[in-house]
Amino acid sequence: MKRFFNPTFLVLILIMAGMSFTNGRMSNPIDWLMSMLLSLPAIIIGLSFHEFGHAIAAYKLGDMTPKYQGRVTLNPAAHIDPFGFLCLMIAGFGWGVPVQIDMRNFKNPRRDGLIVSIAGVVMNLLIAIAAAGILKLFTQFATTFIFYSYMGGVVQQILGNIISINLVLMIFNLLPIPPLDGFGIVTELFNLRSTELYYKIYDKGFLILMVLIILDITDFILTPLVTLCWHVLVMMFNLPLY
Repeated sequence: MKRFFNPTFLVLILIMAGMSFTNGRMSNPIDWLMSMLLSLPAIIIGLSFHEFGHAIAAYKLGDMTPKYQGRVTLNPAAHIDPFGFLCLMIAGFGWGVPVQIDMRNFKNPRRDGLIVSIAGVVMNLLIAIAAAGILKLFTQFATTFIFYSYMGGVVQQILGNIISINLVLMIFNLLPIPPLDGFGIVTELFNLRSTELYYKIYDKGFLILMVLIILDITDFILTPLVTLCWHVLVMMFNLPLY
């Protein structure tokens, strides 16, 4: 996801923030604050691993650009965009610092570009699976006292957030709308860069995406897919989460 400061986009983001207040999401500031605090680890991990996935894939495929820019790291400071992070916290929509690549450094630009585009969402999937495995171990080996204690509940909530937020990031980024990874995947699969349509869509992509989010069209797509992936993990690990 790329970073934008176009005034039009900023207005749309402010509209989304206003919707968060009017739909009751922030009707109880204390509950909202606690929810955000418990979501922080998941957001930081999700964004950092997602961008790291792009960076390490490009680096391994021969592009030194992410390495020179200090992006081949799991340090959140290298990947978190303060403005995008704030938007994610307030409006429920945000982004990390995009990993810059130079496709001229790839031996097979289309193939390698496809791998780099996929790498971020694959990383989110792996994190969701790992968190589900850790949650399974916690539910299986934690003592009854710890499991039902306040701290036990916090641990379960944080792990649950890591699973759900990484699934959301994975599915959301697979949408074939620029500047999301899904558009990059479709571009390389169908060689869209050679068409005029690619540049027309890319120029208006972020605006299209914001409108779809405001109209809840993305939720209509995301909710059933994220729920499906969630239940698959629940069944895989036999988790007491439904």
